[in-house]
Amino acid sequence: MSYERVEQCPVCGQNDFRPRMTVEDYSVSHEQFAIVQCTNCTLLLTNPRPDAASIGRYYESNDYVSHSDTRQGLINQIYQVARSFTLRRKVALINRFVAKPGRVLDYGCGTGYFLAACQKAGWQIAGVEPNATARQLAEQHTGQPIGAGNLGQFESGSFDVITLWHVLEHVHELNGTLAELTRLLKPNGVLIVAVPNAASPDAQYYREQWAAYDVPRHLYHFTDKTIGLLFGKHQLRLRQTLPLPLDAYYVSMLSEKYRAERNGGLLAAVKSGYKSNTQAKQKGGQYSSLIFVAGKSPSA
Repeated sequence: MSYERVEQCPVCGQNDFRPRMTVEDYSVSHEQFAIVQCTNCTLLLTNPRPDAASIGRYYESNDYVSHSDTRQGLINQIYQVARSFTLRRKVALINRFVAKPGRVLDYGCGTGYFLAACQKAGWQIAGVEPNATARQLAEQHTGQPIGAGNLGQFESGSFDVITLWHVLEHVHELNGTLAELTRLLKPNGVLIVAVPNAASPDAQYYREQWAAYDVPRHLYHFTDKTIGLLFGKHQLRLRQTLPLPLDAYYVSMLSEKYRAERNGGLLAAVKSGYKSNTQAKQKGGQYSSLIFVAGKSPSA
């Protein structure tokens, strides 16, 4: 097992970090990982972290539903039901920003359900997924080959829409990947990025047990501020920020499970998710997860 320490903030380039908390990997290893914060731009990141060659073993769990497609357990069954609703919403979202179905790239496409839904709606699809098990399932669901990670195979300006659904927080080479994705976007195309929001009410409530920290798989813990700074660095103009309200309930269910001493269960999770969404609506839209829709700046 090899670990790497981030010496320079990938958002602002500064090298001064302060400790914020220590979080357990509840899903796989039960190891403890430190989360630190850049004192300049406020980005939160897992540091040190497993390097790209070692991170794979932290995804080796049947509980990791985005890779295994498991239906075992109540939480994963609820996830499967919620996914059918969110898939329709995601396809409607990309249709809103593009006049007619064009070409979409889903980076980190998991088991391929979103791409299959796009395909059914008339989109030309392409996907990238580094996990071999998930990639095989995605190929079964779409009937098309899925790339393992090389973006160089695609021509510049070849996609109307590029999506990353809860993926950016997993990417080791953050700036290199965003630069490549920006290259692949058409001049009037849209980049859609969904990430957990570390400034959400449920993040503040659950603290170290907030499931969306998901260390060490989540390398970065974004807020709307740090996403805005990162996009600006890559000459991406933020067009709209949207909520993913169902995430508050799913994350709260997992967080309640991690807070074993409370034994609050499903009812406590529903109450927590509702409270988080209510507070987010009242206080500036700081939902548990946010969708950021961006396009290339005119000067890019």
